[in-house]
Amino acid sequence: MPSLTHQLRHANRRLGVWLEGLALESRSAVATPEQLTAMLSDLLRAGAALRAETIPVIGTDPELDCELARYRRHVERLRELLPSIHSRLLGERARLEGQRARVQAAAEWARASRQIL
Repeated sequence: MPSLTHQLRHANRRLGVWLEGLALESRSAVATPEQLTAMLSDLLRAGAALRAETIPVIGTDPELDCELARYRRHVERLRELLPSIHSRLLGERARLEGQRARVQAAAEWARASRQIL
């Protein structure tokens, strides 16, 4: 089984890439379900690893201390980004509902047109 340091390093690498991608996206871009799933999966794995092991006293393992600090920064950054992600997703949902209404109206028009002909 990989060490806690290794697991955190792996999670930090993936979280860093994901968070950097979100920060670089334009305001109109929305996180995909796959991105959100990957992020949640990494957070859950790292959380399980942290709960499964006793964390040594700070200074005992400098490499682990560094990875824990990076992980904390990533989680704090995600907490800052969540309201923005939420508002983007709400906007995307509204856009999709508008598109669905247009498609339904077009389908109803097509059905009515066939009945007339």
